[in-house]
Amino acid sequence: MSKLKFSLYLLAVFVFVACSEQKNQMGVSAKLDLPEQESWNAKITLLKENLKRASVNAGHLVKFSEKDLIVMDEGVAVDFFDAEGKHLSYLESDSAIIIEKTNDMIARGDVTVISDNGATLYTEELRWDHKREKVVSDVDVIFITEKDTLRGKGFESNADLTEWVIRQPVGVSEREIKVE
Repeated sequence: MSKLKFSLYLLAVFVFVACSEQKNQMGVSAKLDLPEQESWNAKITLLKENLKRASVNAGHLVKFSEKDLIVMDEGVAVDFFDAEGKHLSYLESDSAIIIEKTNDMIARGDVTVISDNGATLYTEELRWDHKREKVVSDVDVIFITEKDTLRGKGFESNADLTEWVIRQPVGVSEREIKVE
């Protein structure tokens, strides 16, 4: 009889272990990664020294408090402002993430930035560095001004796209460009 009890005990252990492995393979964990908040047609205001610097609109967002992240996965639109509240530029993207500790934002997917002075930037990923008040991209960009259409990899600029750098530029210009 003791062999039968031992066999039943082993069978129960194997069934328990097998079920546990299936759950892990399916991605089920003891602690589910669920958002604390979810919103549709949401608006977020990013402040710096109690002044509005960016107004972010999204078709859908979820907030993960433990990770200090806000994930926007539908129709992101952002208006950027200077310290006096003057509108500087407008950004659109497919999705974005806001890191709440820093108010930095990473926009992804068909990112377009149009400045009020007419310059336009196209890229697939762009980061808003809230502390430095800069837009930064490490991927391919197309930057269009009144006189130039430039392509390159790596971009950094202020929010109104007037003081910019393309790290690896290629393109066509109507005027002479000094290369350093």
